[in-house]
Amino acid sequence: MTTRILPAVGDADAVRSITTLLGQLPEAEPAGPVGDSTSLIDTLARLATESIDELPEVVLVHERIGPVPALELIREVALRFPAVGVILVTADASPGLYSAAMDSGARGLVGLPISYEELVQRVQAAAAWSVGVRRHLGSGGDVFTGPGGTVVTVSGAKGGVGTTVTAVQLALAARASGRTVALADLDLQSGDVASYLDVQFRRSIVDLSGIQDLSPRVLQDAVYAHESGIGLLLAPGEGERGEEVTDRSVRQIVSALRNRYEVVIVDCGSYMNGANAAAIEMADTTLLVTTPDVVAVRAAKRMVRLWDRLQIRKAEETVTVVNRYVRNTEIQPALVERITSTRVSKVVIPANFKELQALVDAGRMQDLEAKSTVKQALWGLAGELGLVNTSEASQKQGKLRSDRGALGIRRRT
Repeated sequence: MTTRILPAVGDADAVRSITTLLGQLPEAEPAGPVGDSTSLIDTLARLATESIDELPEVVLVHERIGPVPALELIREVALRFPAVGVILVTADASPGLYSAAMDSGARGLVGLPISYEELVQRVQAAAAWSVGVRRHLGSGGDVFTGPGGTVVTVSGAKGGVGTTVTAVQLALAARASGRTVALADLDLQSGDVASYLDVQFRRSIVDLSGIQDLSPRVLQDAVYAHESGIGLLLAPGEGERGEEVTDRSVRQIVSALRNRYEVVIVDCGSYMNGANAAAIEMADTTLLVTTPDVVAVRAAKRMVRLWDRLQIRKAEETVTVVNRYVRNTEIQPALVERITSTRVSKVVIPANFKELQALVDAGRMQDLEAKSTVKQALWGLAGELGLVNTSEASQKQGKLRSDRGALGIRRRT
């Protein structure tokens, strides 16, 4: 049987040595190496959408892969692609690291410099395990989670631009379309998702931060089942406890949510820290909410540059949403696009806080009327992002029609 092997190696010297050795393995079909964690996950996700049989049996993860640390990357691959055997390649073959690698989901560890005999042994063992898992999954395909759900982060250029309203309405739109949805509040010091949806719940994301292995039962205990059908993972009631949530725990939590829900919306607030930076890095789509005024647009530009310097997200990979838009404003979406170097969404959100004020005060954002222009625009944004089935959403909205369109206000191009 031919064993397909995908190496994930960021170091040039390691690439050459590993590629040479893989080419010598019996009945092996090594693929071209991928150079970072993002490329690895994207490659596996693309293959998984075709069929489980298209996935490689073995993935080699070099210790110096980035930007996601090797053990965190192994954990994510094991969670999202359980039929792939992962092997860690490292210079540290100590019992402590071996144990940590196994806890993360690795099927073996190969020490550096690589021994041919050891590599053969580990690859064959991981491949045999992978084949056995796939045989088992063949009789119950629903066990295989594949690439997982869609993760969308919503960040604010500055405070007060409408980040949480946007996140909540996107989640409600996706749920109304029949998809399973989680809304996580990563505005750890001042998160307001609970207030907008009138929720009182003693558990929060902090309760998951210290857990090494998140089982579905543990995750379920921390998620609040809202009346709208959305699963809520809330920010802590005591803002200082937000420091307990690390980037490592966020990677694990987001991966767990992604494997349980079809759509995961993450409210990242407007203050950057390691926790929400990890979520933004992992997201399939990153939204940056701004208002059409000089201060907010400058803040959006600073945020985009910060993400680029930290190698979290490139400007061209970011979608900017213009909130509180009025037609006669001097700062139009096209200007925002040029200033921030991002892509501005086609749907803009109108300035009509009167529609929201009573519901915001009552904490009943889920009761926003279908005829609301703000709701129509935000649900239109959800459609633009591919989070909803537009026809189903139209039916749930009462098939509204107006000169501005059924689901959103679209800017002229």
